[in-house]
Amino acid sequence: MPWKRYFRRTQNDGPDTSALERRPSPLPDSRFVNVGGLQVHYTRAGQGRPALVLLHGSFLSLRSWRAVTPPLAELATVIAFDRPAFGLTARPAPGKDGPNPYGPIAQADLTIALLDRLELDQAVLVGHSAGGTVALLAAQRHPERVSALVLEDAMVYSGYAVMEFPGWLRRLLRGTGPLGPLPLRLMIPLLHDTAIRSFWYDKSRVTPELLADYRQTLQMEHWDRALWELTLASHAVRPGDQLADVRVPVLVISGEHDRTVPTSESVRLAEELPDARLVVIPDSGHMPHEEQPAAFVEAMREFCKELT
Repeated sequence: MPWKRYFRRTQNDGPDTSALERRPSPLPDSRFVNVGGLQVHYTRAGQGRPALVLLHGSFLSLRSWRAVTPPLAELATVIAFDRPAFGLTARPAPGKDGPNPYGPIAQADLTIALLDRLELDQAVLVGHSAGGTVALLAAQRHPERVSALVLEDAMVYSGYAVMEFPGWLRRLLRGTGPLGPLPLRLMIPLLHDTAIRSFWYDKSRVTPELLADYRQTLQMEHWDRALWELTLASHAVRPGDQLADVRVPVLVISGEHDRTVPTSESVRLAEELPDARLVVIPDSGHMPHEEQPAAFVEAMREFCKELT
């Protein structure tokens, strides 16, 4: 890529809709909605209450939920959306004075703002991995809008979503300017497939076609810049410090063989939440909803029965 072109596109502070214009959504029922100036890509299925809002993990997209959306839509309204930096949601460069859409708190507030735009007064937030971090933060920041939580292998006590760079290192990284995303552009293509395989217990099921699908929805226009901004915006939100304040029912789900978020952390999470139950799904790694969708849906079905 010519350097002048690279510098121009990384210094653009305007909203980025080129990904939306350049490649249509791979799902026929996709929609877009403007949420506070950000074009958010989402799907909606089913009807009735409770409304289930699905928040995918990092390096994934709303397509991660495609196996479980149809059966969940038999239970309730199901909303899935692409979190900022992933899928077909726009990937703007944060302005100097404007909000950064990539941080965990900003994503939590975006989730609630999406409920407003879709005219939903409350929802059950279903968060996977870093999406679980966002879901828990949304419940802590907006308790009146979240009727229940499902936290699947959620990053609450460890993981990039709750880490924070020292101030001096953050300033150093930010000071790299348009060159900052370059290491990600070089490393992610080399490490992506290995990282995805590590999320699965039965790695033989991770086909080349599945990996290509993950890559397609990650490496959209400005993907490197968006991941860079996501990395810089991550900070130690410590949602695990305020678990006693979460007064809604919570279903904690863990893959029995999760190596990304150890099952012991999910056990601890269920123990420390005031009103939580734990389901450990056998023969599954970090993504039970993809690796064991029937078991995931059954756990959700039983939980939803308790909510009605």
